Order: sequence, then C-alpha cells, then structure tokens
Amino acid sequence: METIKNFLELEVVHIGEYKLQVYTLFTILGIYLITKLILFLIKKTIFSRKNNKLDVGASYALLQIIKYIVWVIAIALILETLGVKLTVLIAGSAALLVGVGLGLQQTFNDILSGIILLSEKSIKIEDVIEMDGDIVKIQSIGLRTSKALNTDDVSIIIPNSLITTNKVINWSHQAMKARFRIDVGVAYGSDIDLVIKVLEESAFEHSDVSDREATEARLVNFGNSSLDFQVLFFSENIFRISKVKSDIRRSISQKFTENKIAIPFPQMDLHFKSNFQENKKST
Repeated sequence: METIKNFLELEVVHIGEYKLQVYTLFTILGIYLITKLILFLIKKTIFSRKNNKLDVGASYALLQIIKYIVWVIAIALILETLGVKLTVLIAGSAALLVGVGLGLQQTFNDILSGIILLSEKSIKIEDVIEMDGDIVKIQSIGLRTSKALNTDDVSIIIPNSLITTNKVINWSHQAMKARFRIDVGVAYGSDIDLVIKVLEESAFEHSDVSDREATEARLVNFGNSSLDFQVLFFSENIFRISKVKSDIRRSISQKFTENKIAIPFPQMDLHFKSNFQENKKST
C-alpha cells in the first residue's frame, strides 16, 4: 500500500507552487471514463426497444442535449481537479470573453439555434426539408451545424442559424406523404375529357403514387397558345420526387402521342415592312 501511495503522490509536473501528481492524472482519466460510461448507458436507455414513446428524431435530440450537459459538467470537474478555479478564471477573463463573444457572434448564434432545434424538435433526423429551393434530408443535428444530404447524394453542412431564421418547408412534419403537381399545356381543340383521363392515368399508374382516388387533373387556365392543365397526386417518396415527376411526364408524353394530343409551343410571327420600293422611286 505504501508503494501505491508513493506512486500516486509522484509529481509529474512541478512549476512554482503548482504541482501535477499521478493521482490527479488518474482522477482525470476516471472522470473521462465515467462520463463515457454514463453517456453509453443513457444512449442505450433512450434507444432501447422498450422505449417506444419517442421517435428516432426526438430520441436523438434528447441524447444530444444530455450529452452537451454531461460533457460541460465533466470538463468543469476536470478543471477543478487540475486546480483551476472556474469563478476566478471567468472573472479574470471577463474582458477577453467580451471580445471573443463579439468576434464569435455568428458562432454563438449558430449554437443557440442548435439548442433551439434540438429542444423544439420542429426539424428532426430523417426529415425532408426545402431551403432556398433545395430539397435535402437531415442526417444529423449538431450544436453548431447540421449535416444534410441533397438529391444528388452530396453531403451539405448547414449552419443552424440558417435553418431557424430562414423560411423552411418541412415535408415530413405533418404526414408521411405530400401532394405534388405537374403542369402541362395542350393545343386548343383537344378533347378536354380525354386529356384529363390521360393525365390521371399517367399519374396513378406510377408505383410511388400512394392515393389513386386523390389523384386528379384540372383545367386551370386558357393560355395564350395552349389549354393549361394540372395533375395533382400524393406520394410518400418525397426526397426522390423529381424522379417520380420525370417518370410521370414520360408517361404523359407517350400517352399524348398515342391519343394524338399535341403539346403546342409558343410561336411568334414577325412582319418586316420594307421601304425599298419607296426609296427607289424617290431616286
């Protein structure tokens, strides 16, 4: 026992009045290991199969908040173990913290936004959102940034403040499916009922269109060069809806050709008035 005690009291660093002993290093290692163990047990508890009250997004948000709190406490204990008095440190560096705060204002804004996202749960993991015209799927929500995947399978890092301050459409917020539309124009003189029938068939024949009865086509406008139609349909494949729309448009084009329905294109007639004859007479 005396040997172990002497080993633990062995000084690793000795600068002036400050000394770092082996015992202190073991204490720091113990705090770190206990922190990791606590977080592991919390994670196992939150994501346990028996705990089915929370969905994946809510469970992840709760875990992130607990993780940040536990690590803040652990770091504070480590600093105290090293002999750093937090109250003195904060008071002595107040002016420096003000300058750093001004310089890192945007970073703090992102961190505050991250806390809001994790606690408010308006956006969760696996949610499909639309921001600035881009469709992305949220993969993770961090304290400062969130990681998302766009429709080209490219990973995007988004500062959290952009999500909380900008207009964001959450396609996954209320239901697993959403309604989409495709616009198409046909030539004047076409059979309107036939066009509506073709559009509806083209939509609900697709395997990703979920509700056949809710699929409908409408005549929405008398355009300058076409009768303007719109076909509306529901789909659960929100993230890959561009591919679904492309398939439906191909089907529409094929059926239009089979039924001799023409899609017009804008035409413009230009009339040139020449003064050649007048100039010739004047000479």
